Formats: sequence, structure tokens, C-alpha cells
Amino acid sequence: MARTPSNMLALETSLPAFSLPDAVLGKVVTSTEFAGRPLLVAFICNHCPFVKHIRQGLAELGVYCAAQNVGMIAISSNDVANYPDDSPENMRKEARVAGYTFPYLYDESQAVARAFEAACTPDFYLFDRNGKLAYRGQLDDSRPGNGVPVTGRDLRAAVDAVALGRAPNVDQKPSIGCNIKWKATVAPSSAPFR
Repeated sequence: MARTPSNMLALETSLPAFSLPDAVLGKVVTSTEFAGRPLLVAFICNHCPFVKHIRQGLAELGVYCAAQNVGMIAISSNDVANYPDDSPENMRKEARVAGYTFPYLYDESQAVARAFEAACTPDFYLFDRNGKLAYRGQLDDSRPGNGVPVTGRDLRAAVDAVALGRAPNVDQKPSIGCNIKWKATVAPSSAPFR
């Protein structure tokens, strides 16, 4: 199992604009819908063992964010021609089975993943109410096979801080996961096609 770390986009980076279809509800979700409130963006996919490992934690995080008045979305940017488990139809099924209460968006062109400099699944970005990046990195220290329970400790602490209008701790660890499955023609130089 390949282990790809987050690129750790610079803190204070502005929220990249996006307009993507929600694979579950079929409507388009845009970045402007979250203006004036914090937003957590999670790059995930269906087949990645790192995402499967935190699946229940992701569902719980969605409920937690809603209770803190923090928006949450997930985005799948994988090449579905080569990874059909990550197709919009399968995203819809996964969201229902996993109990995801947040929009699960499909980035077919992979342009949004490139705008975020996303590298792996899972990859998390938390923006404050001014649309500035306040946290990027891991959910917690749990990884498949390491015996550490999934608690969401790191990301929940950041959500708590941002919900209160404070800056999270700047000591942030990269997420680790499978590389985003880039289409051969759009592979960014920082995330080589594998």
C-alpha cells in the first residue's frame, strides 16, 4: 500500500472556488454557498484503504461539524475510467452505506483537486469564516494496521478552534493516504502519475 503525504498548502491560502455536482443529491454545490462560515473540505474516495479505515470517523465528523455550524464537504477526484469503484454511482452508494450527511462531490476534471494541491486520500482542508486556510493535514494519528484508534482528535481540535473564531494550533501533521488517481494528461508535477 503506497503512502502519499499531504502537500501541506500554505496556511492563510484563500478557499479555491469550486462548483461541483453532489453525487448523492444530484445538485451542484459551490464554494459561495459557504461564504461567512467555516468549511471543511475532505478529499476522499471509495476504494482507498486509508479512507475505509476512517469511514466511521468521517461520518461522525460530518455530524460534529454540523453541530459546530462548520460546513463540510467531501470531494472525489479520482480517474474513474481506471478506478470504477470511485464512480458517481458508487459514491452515492458509499455515502448512503457509510452514513455521510455532508455533500459528496465529484471532481471529474480534477481541476478542483489541482487548485487545492490535494495529493492523497484522505486529505483535509479547514477554512475559517473568512475563507482562509486554518488547518490542513491529518484527521488523527490512526493508520491502517497501526493499532491507534480513530478519534479525529487533530481535526476536531481545529474545528473547535475555528468554530470559536480562533486559529488552530499551527503544529499540523500531514495526512497520509493513497495518491489521488490522476488522469495521465493532468498529472501535476508534485503528484506523479502512478
